[in-house]
Amino acid sequence: MAKTKLRRFAENANFAHLIQQGKGYPVPEHALKGKWSRDFFNRDAPLVLELACGRGEYTINLSQKFPEKNFIGIDWKGARLWRGAKTVDEDSLSNVGFLRIQILNILSFFSKDEVDEIWITFPDPHLLESREQKRLTSQRFLDLYRQCMKPGGIINLKTDSKALYDFTLEVISEQKLEILKQTDNVYASEILDDILSIQTTYEKIWLKEGLKICYLQYRI
Repeated sequence: MAKTKLRRFAENANFAHLIQQGKGYPVPEHALKGKWSRDFFNRDAPLVLELACGRGEYTINLSQKFPEKNFIGIDWKGARLWRGAKTVDEDSLSNVGFLRIQILNILSFFSKDEVDEIWITFPDPHLLESREQKRLTSQRFLDLYRQCMKPGGIINLKTDSKALYDFTLEVISEQKLEILKQTDNVYASEILDDILSIQTTYEKIWLKEGLKICYLQYRI
């Protein structure tokens, strides 16, 4: 297992479409900040982020369904990102990139009004109350997203955690945000479509275990 991780880390360093956070703190502004469309994708198109993207399965599937948009999957686990980056390399996908950073450092990589939409797919729900501020839909993170998203930017949450779903609804209510779509059972809902039907490896496992998948789409 250790040798596999080392091999993947070595490959990650050579993927042109995988950007990795440098060492040091605070994290300096990256050269691509505000320039992803021009200098990374070489075209002007809506920019969509997937946070806590894991293996990048949703990022890649979305990029194939929406070739007119640019997609960046973000995660801190390099061994997981390797799978998505490898697929992009093998399939020569031109509208996908990956970013290995701590999500708290997102403002070092994206400028005001640069991001159109965010997907948060099966993140760690941090169920303990003491870890509430680590939840990716908390006030703390929404304040970060607002600083790099366009006005009226859309957030999508897909999760197997009813607790995180309910918590997010509370945040939405407190901030008086506009809900576009919601369900606490995607696969029994009328809003199910080919986008929400995308299933990650872990989602397939959870569905076999009988867990319900929740989904929220809202503007911030």
